[in-house]
Amino acid sequence: MTDTLYALVAFSPIVVAAILLVGLNWPAKKAMPVAFIMTVLIALFQWQMSAARVSASIAQGLIITAAVLWIVFGAILLLNTLKHTGAITVIRNGFTTISDDRRIQAIIIAWCFGSFIEGASGFGTPAAIAAPLLVAIGFPALAAVVVGMMIQSTPVSFGAVGTPIIVGVNKGLDSHAIGQTLTANGSDWATYLQAITTQVSFIHAVIGTLMPLLMAMMLTRFFGKNKSWKEGLAVAPFAIFAGLAFTVPYALTGWLLGPEFPSLLGGLVGIVLVTIAARKGFLVPKTQWDFDDESTWPTHWLGSLKMDLKIQDKPMSMAMAWTPIYY
Repeated sequence: MTDTLYALVAFSPIVVAAILLVGLNWPAKKAMPVAFIMTVLIALFQWQMSAARVSASIAQGLIITAAVLWIVFGAILLLNTLKHTGAITVIRNGFTTISDDRRIQAIIIAWCFGSFIEGASGFGTPAAIAAPLLVAIGFPALAAVVVGMMIQSTPVSFGAVGTPIIVGVNKGLDSHAIGQTLTANGSDWATYLQAITTQVSFIHAVIGTLMPLLMAMMLTRFFGKNKSWKEGLAVAPFAIFAGLAFTVPYALTGWLLGPEFPSLLGGLVGIVLVTIAARKGFLVPKTQWDFDDESTWPTHWLGSLKMDLKIQDKPMSMAMAWTPIYY
């Protein structure tokens, strides 16, 4: 069998999972067992792995899954804590007082706040928190989801305090074999992992600097009255500043501190700098941009995405509302 055929056989469970999930719209609870069974059969009969080794790999996967689910539990707990204590309402009100320009609101909430949440919790939490916040302040549901998902391109590699690198690389690669090669060449696994972290942070920082501008352009082109790219480009100076406010500390943290904190610290620094800049009017366009009247929105812009903003009898301070996120 040629190398190409070996690669196709190894890749086939992923292809089958994609076809079942995306093409045939199967739920994951049905599609993933099929991919799992295919993987086991390929391991046993194609790669000639022993049953004991396959069983050990399955057990290892379950242990890793439990660790990841523990992080997911924390993310869901954070979301529900914010929602049911009314903290999400206070945070939302704090964002809406900064600027009435929808482009600026999207950059602050989806990009800065969403990146910070990704660094803290990961696993889709930015979309679960930022998108409903945008809907709550008057964004179409489709627009909120689009910008909420776009930000996942940059902070996601260091989401959930570095889980994709710490768990994905450490557990996804043959650390024993690679470690032996590194040792033979005078290096070690920690140095190798840090090199990966540095490269990922720098590459993502370059592309991520433009992401707020792309978000603004998507809003104005596909959700604006005039369907204009230029209205999005008009916010370029502020958008690029917002991109750098996140990506510079993001890249420096990945280079100097490791995989745990790039998205977390980048998002935190970005929120502070971009919020101050917006309040001061620094690089903010003189002409504000807004969606057309809600009565003109197509039905496919709307949806069931709602954020039940709980109103507290006793007002909560902004510092108290942010406390669960910081900790």
